[in-house]
Amino acid sequence: MALSSSPLRPISLCASPFRGRQSKPSSVIPSIRASSSSDVPVPDFLSSDWLESRRKRPFGPRLEFSAEEAVTCQLDALKYNDQPRQDYGIEVMYRFAGFDPFERSTYFGPFFDLGQFERFRRIFHHSTYRVLLGHKERRILSSLWVEERIGGSWDGYWLTESLLHDGDGFSGGVAY
Repeated sequence: MALSSSPLRPISLCASPFRGRQSKPSSVIPSIRASSSSDVPVPDFLSSDWLESRRKRPFGPRLEFSAEEAVTCQLDALKYNDQPRQDYGIEVMYRFAGFDPFERSTYFGPFFDLGQFERFRRIFHHSTYRVLLGHKERRILSSLWVEERIGGSWDGYWLTESLLHDGDGFSGGVAY
């Protein structure tokens, strides 16, 4: 196969070489135009106070909480689950959860992979635990086990080790 003997030459995209602070000729600057139209409105996902809310510390375990305060905070969050946003109470429960997200957990009784929040959230919306969301009063129908951590980054914090369904959860919106 014979190769071409012509030497390779650089190709200039500009009409003249650049010197100093000269700008590109306007005929060489590429322009891209894009337009689209749709009848579907674009949702505004950010609230007007999103920056302020990002600066706030998320609600979760605090070193100064006692065991009773930790349980009360979690049950209150579930009572007002969708305030300030949808499933916020479940998010609070997830922050208090004392399981390792990289291992299967017995937090709800049987072994579950709860490492992702979405899996944890789905279990709360299951019929057994859904009664906790937006409950009106509290009676003991199940067990919420909290344990104080000793050592590590959670030393001194009360975290929830398990939430086990022990009774009838459909008694008119009663939390357990």
